[in-house]
This record gives sequence, C-alpha cells and structure tokens, in this order.
Amino acid sequence: MPYPILGGEVMKCEEHLNIFENGFEDGKFNLKIEYYGKNARRILLAVIFELYSPIYGTEYVYPFECAKEFWGVYMESSEIVPENLDLSRPKFITRALIDKAKSLLNEIEVPEEIKRSLDIETSEIYKFKDGLLVIGRNFLIDGGKKILFVFNKPHARELLIKYLGRG
Repeated sequence: MPYPILGGEVMKCEEHLNIFENGFEDGKFNLKIEYYGKNARRILLAVIFELYSPIYGTEYVYPFECAKEFWGVYMESSEIVPENLDLSRPKFITRALIDKAKSLLNEIEVPEEIKRSLDIETSEIYKFKDGLLVIGRNFLIDGGKKILFVFNKPHARELLIKYLGRG
C-alpha cells in the first residue's frame, strides 16, 4: 500500500523516519502506523517520542520536534504521560457486539481496501462507557474517539493503547 494516503507531502524527520499526513513510517524500528477518522496526531507524536527518547534523551527529541512542526501540533513532551489501561475482556462476545464493532468502520472515513483488510471477527473487543475498543492483529479502533489505527507490527498496539487517553 503506497503512502501517503491523505496527502502528497512527506517529511523526512530522521534518516529512517518519514512523516506523512496521516501517519509515519520508520525504517529503524520497521514500524508503520496510519490513522483514519478524527485527528490522532497527538497520539502518534507520543509514540514517536517514546521510540526516540531513549536515543536522544528527553530534553530535545528531534524526530518528535520535526513531526510536531510538519503536522502543526503544539505539544510539550511533558504532556506525554503513558496510561495503564485496564483491559478486561467481556465474558461473552456476542454477534451484536461484533456487528457493533464492524459498524464503527462506517462511522470513520476509511478507504474500502483498508476496511476489507481488517478482521473484526477475530479481534479483541472491549467495552468502555464512551465506546468500544477493538484490537486486531494489525489495527486498533477507538470507537469513542472514532479513530482507526492501521499498523504493520503487532507491538504497535501496546504503544498506541498507552496514549489513547481513556484513563
């Protein structure tokens, strides 16, 4: 799947880090994350900060600063506070719950080829008061915020979950 999906510009913020309109691709960590729906750039900035702060230190993380500038997002590194989200699975996953999770994709503007590639049937589905959280092998849907994240590595789930702000 070619990138960028939503726009034409790409900003190289590190030798291996390309920032584009709706996500980033990082060759150093072999990680690509895109989002669809509401603006999720602050979450992606937190992920970039977490990835690169061990390399740069916490005072000035160049890839984080570069991505902020490209996306036009004002955010201080002190605002990045990972949360421990208590995920407890529902006792039963009913057809109605799976259908509700599938219907979330209709509420988020997502290209059809992306929708077809998501396997909601085998995903983990969690209920929160503001909506569902659907976690698949290569995607995460925050139903409360109407955001879909698509990624190439399963460990991206843990990176994203920490910064969803559901605590």
